Amino acid sequence: MRRILNDLKIMILANLWIVPVVAGLVWALFQFVAPPPPMSASMATGTPGGAYQQFAERLKAELAKEGFELTLVPTSGSRDNLQQLLAEQPQVQIALVQSGLEQQLSGEQQARLQSLGAIYQEPLWLFHRRDIELDRIADLLPLRLGLGGDGSGTRAAGEAILAVNGIHPEQYPASWQSLGGGKAARALQAGELDAAFFIGPAENALVQQLAANPDISLAHFRRAAAYEARLPFFNRVKVDEGLLDLASNAPDRDIVTLAPVATLVVNEDFNPGLVPLFLAASREVMKNGTLLDAAGGFPSAEPRTFELHKDAEHYYAKGLPILQRYLPFRIASLADRYIILLIPLIVVMIPLFKAVGPIYQWRIRARIYRWYKHLREIDRKLHTGTLPDILDREIERLEQLEDELAAVEVPLSYSNELYELHVHLRYVIERLQTLQKRRATTDGSLG
Repeated sequence: MRRILNDLKIMILANLWIVPVVAGLVWALFQFVAPPPPMSASMATGTPGGAYQQFAERLKAELAKEGFELTLVPTSGSRDNLQQLLAEQPQVQIALVQSGLEQQLSGEQQARLQSLGAIYQEPLWLFHRRDIELDRIADLLPLRLGLGGDGSGTRAAGEAILAVNGIHPEQYPASWQSLGGGKAARALQAGELDAAFFIGPAENALVQQLAANPDISLAHFRRAAAYEARLPFFNRVKVDEGLLDLASNAPDRDIVTLAPVATLVVNEDFNPGLVPLFLAASREVMKNGTLLDAAGGFPSAEPRTFELHKDAEHYYAKGLPILQRYLPFRIASLADRYIILLIPLIVVMIPLFKAVGPIYQWRIRARIYRWYKHLREIDRKLHTGTLPDILDREIERLEQLEDELAAVEVPLSYSNELYELHVHLRYVIERLQTLQKRRATTDGSLG
């Protein structure tokens, strides 16, 4: 057992060179492997109390289960969210943006943003006083209309509907106001507005409140197919009788409205490694669907607004990365990178370890063969007759080498070569001693 341990010790010492080599390879590979994604990000959420903020709060709670910290940044709406993403030094990396707003950006601005997919439909609701008849959008011109707040998605959607009807901002009557959200709802219920645009899910408290009001009615977009053809970021959505409020039977008939989609949009500061995490969390938030969205239908790659992020495309095609299906995100993301590191390391290490055997053999034999160099020099001098006249020094030197050789340790499998060296060394010493005696005898005879 002691001999085996000794051989193992010799083998390790003979191959210590591989330690700095492997360390250098690992260091070099780490320079090319991306660091793990950060465990925090900031998200633009829209107006306080709005649908965007409500979704963001649920998303934040879901991400917190993975130890991820999502900071929510309130804004005035979708347009403001885009401005936050496109700022020179953006404070947010992700935001919910209403589809259609991308058409208001330049090509260069669009190229700086990418989509993670649609998250839910956000229908456009046109509520009006029940005593007012609305047949076409042009009937709004003489009325007091709430257009939606400046910079809001409601305002952008309403303006798009008005524009395809030939009604542009410079033609807006003075009675039309930049009111949206709670302010517009209160004004409509108080009789200060005749009609108002709103955007939000059917479950939205404001939508539910207006739908239940007996003095308020919901407009029917009977030309929805024409709008959908001209404004591709809108989808036709059927709202069945009583869907919004069964108690008050709101709406009191089947209607059709138009709906853009809320889209998760990221800028260049968003770490690609976070894409599966955010989409998986969004799917968990939306797993039960909504009154208008089927369970499991969102997030979705369609409809597309900005260019779909390549990692999002992979997620929709193949789902979560394998490791993230079974491990916490932080551990899985680290493991992914170590696997990426391990593959090239193995490729390099295979030939390196194949060289260990021959190099080890060479180093062990080199410990033995280095004494042969001196023996060969003496042998040549013996044959050429150039050996020094005084042999004492050479004999003494060889005897010292013999002592050194006795202390040399080699593995058991190389012992025969060590013993052969002992024999050869003793043979040369004896030859020199014999020569020394002859010369001493010759010198004595001559005297």
